[in-house]
Amino acid sequence: MPDFQIRRDLQGTKGRYLAQAEGVDGVAQMVFTQRTATEFSVDHTEVPESMRGMGVANLLAARVIADARAVGHKIVPICPFFRSYVARHKEETADVIAA
Repeated sequence: MPDFQIRRDLQGTKGRYLAQAEGVDGVAQMVFTQRTATEFSVDHTEVPESMRGMGVANLLAARVIADARAVGHKIVPICPFFRSYVARHKEETADVIAA
């Protein structure tokens, strides 16, 4: 599996997590919106065909959750993929998911 590098990009209230790997074409992204000082929504996940089946969307979700947990933020899961990820990892994510 490629070594994906993930970075966070925030401009105003809109942001995204971007994943790239050397030797793999394309950039995967998880788009979010900062709703309040301590809450944001995950709005959309996009993985190019060249990265499908590599687990990159799971890596992005795990990074978003880890970052939210590190700063005490809550996440509103709007994106269908992210909602599914949270449902599959309910116990592990309960502390960061907004009710």
